[in-house]
Amino acid sequence: MKIAIDGPGGAGKSCLARNLAKKLGLKYVDTGALYRTIGLAAARRGIKMDDTAGIVAMLPDVDISLDYKDGRQCVFLSDEDVSDAIRTPEISLYASAVSAIPEVREFLFDLQRTLAAKGDVVMDGRDIGTVIMPDADVKIFLYASIEDRAKRRFDELTRKGMSVTYEEVLADMKKRDSQDSGRKIAPAIPAEDAVLLDNSSFADPADTFAAAIRIINEKTGASYDDVL
Repeated sequence: MKIAIDGPGGAGKSCLARNLAKKLGLKYVDTGALYRTIGLAAARRGIKMDDTAGIVAMLPDVDISLDYKDGRQCVFLSDEDVSDAIRTPEISLYASAVSAIPEVREFLFDLQRTLAAKGDVVMDGRDIGTVIMPDADVKIFLYASIEDRAKRRFDELTRKGMSVTYEEVLADMKKRDSQDSGRKIAPAIPAEDAVLLDNSSFADPADTFAAAIRIINEKTGASYDDVL
């Protein structure tokens, strides 16, 4: 089974995808982490996010790999685990900027498609159902109000000890939403056959998970109610 989870930042895609992978026995791939890692590599080199030529020039020297620890995906830049370092608001904006560069997308496409081809998988990102896995058995576009998404991301960052304000996170999210949905290359929009899932009013990730299971049951004809 192949499941594509798309949607804007802060909607809970990664949480949902991880839970689906764990409960349904699928491999989880967070493709957004790959773009974030490219952004981190550029930021550490002092390359500005609008310096397309500089970002493209560094790609041959960027070594990205994935590993799994206790069921959790970890992303490595060379030999360094950067799973937490890529989650700051600054790197979110870098990720959005670099994802609009065709050469960056080509650089990562092969890796993503190779991962998608390896058996049962759930992938989350911005263009999984439209570009990476257009043949996915189930496509879900997960979204919520921007205020709810900003609050969730703010809570996530503060739990990790990062010094940010809600206003900063909200402003960065608005900017990234605009960049992601308006870019010419693989814009962050729902696939035509995706099911839209609005979890704005959901108080707990379990509610989103239950709604996704209902969608999967309907789309595949299976019955996964036992995992709820």
